[in-house]
Amino acid sequence: MSQHNEDRDKVVNALGGKKGLIDSGVPAVVFLIVFNLTKELNTAIWAALSLSMTLAIIRLIMKDTIQHSVSGVIGVLICAYFANRSGNAIDFYWPKLLVNLGYGTAYLIANLVGWPILGLVLGPLLGENVTWRNNPARKKMYIKASWIWVAMFFTRFAVQFPIYLSKDVNLLGTVNLAMGYPLFIATAYATWLVIKAGPPVQKVTD
Repeated sequence: MSQHNEDRDKVVNALGGKKGLIDSGVPAVVFLIVFNLTKELNTAIWAALSLSMTLAIIRLIMKDTIQHSVSGVIGVLICAYFANRSGNAIDFYWPKLLVNLGYGTAYLIANLVGWPILGLVLGPLLGENVTWRNNPARKKMYIKASWIWVAMFFTRFAVQFPIYLSKDVNLLGTVNLAMGYPLFIATAYATWLVIKAGPPVQKVTD
């Protein structure tokens, strides 16, 4: 496998990977489907939570990385809590809106202060730790890539928050899905293109 392919795989896995997308996204789809079929909020919550826990168990049995599965279970639990507390299915998506707002703000501030989050996450994986801070070209590359994530997170929030206020759970669920997988994949791919086109890594040696 070439170095470019190895680095690409490291970047993709760090950003969630295909399995991470499944573990975090599919339970929300099941929630919406079950709720529409049964009109029972608790049934939909348990369906989403059961699927999320099943995926985590499968990952464990197959000895896969369970980081994203565990995060998925915790995420569904939080979403279920908000929906159950209010008794309104649309509140299942409220934590997701807060997450996008929070991540978008974090990425924005980190860029403005010169510590792009992608540099902190990917630097150690690519063998350079935080030495990119002393390489203006590498630092600029990570900041540029991180702006893509700022745009993704804030776009999600800007589009979905008005729908949340309208209380249209089906529309919000559909838009949430449409801006989930496709937008994430496009953002991850654009990130890889920026990193691939950037200056070579200066790996840290002992």
